[in-house]
Amino acid sequence: MAARIRKGDTVVVITGAGKGRRGEVLRVFPRADRALVQGVNVATKHVKPKGMAQPGGIVEEEATIHLSNLMLIDPKSEKPTKVGFRVLDDAHKTKVRVAKATGAVIES
Repeated sequence: MAARIRKGDTVVVITGAGKGRRGEVLRVFPRADRALVQGVNVATKHVKPKGMAQPGGIVEEEATIHLSNLMLIDPKSEKPTKVGFRVLDDAHKTKVRVAKATGAVIES
């Protein structure tokens, strides 16, 4: 399946506890249909100290969120949009992502 959401995209959470929050995709896990988004789904983790270099304590870090709960931000209108695909009529028949709302090509 083609990747509708990729690393570096700006997305918004459309459902759940973090609804309405925006962030940049840090990493995508295609087999699990999940993504790591900056500043979204932050979880606290208790860390044991590892020698003198790394002290222990409570650390906050992002947890993954399911791709169905994310929607891409249209680069033209800055609003959430569905993602479609279009094949360009160039020599290589390049397949590109397109914002359904405005028809703008999404650079990746």
